[in-house]
Amino acid sequence: MKSKYVLHEFTMGDVEDVEVYAAEPIYKWQQTSAGKFCMEKAEDVHWITSLDPVVMGHRVKIIGTLSEKHATFWALKRS
Repeated sequence: MKSKYVLHEFTMGDVEDVEVYAAEPIYKWQQTSAGKFCMEKAEDVHWITSLDPVVMGHRVKIIGTLSEKHATFWALKRS
């Protein structure tokens, strides 16, 4: 069985073009061991943005689908 997970999330200030400013933090995350694992094992990896009133900017979430086995390993790895 596979489920969707928030693989990584971060906040950004109020920027005009979220896609442009989100690219660098997403790339940096992809270069970490957790990011590499998720990019290799997760399916349907995509990112979404929402307004975050706490930081007066945006929250970016990277979402993907993991099998139970990979989700357990990922949960242990990020702890």
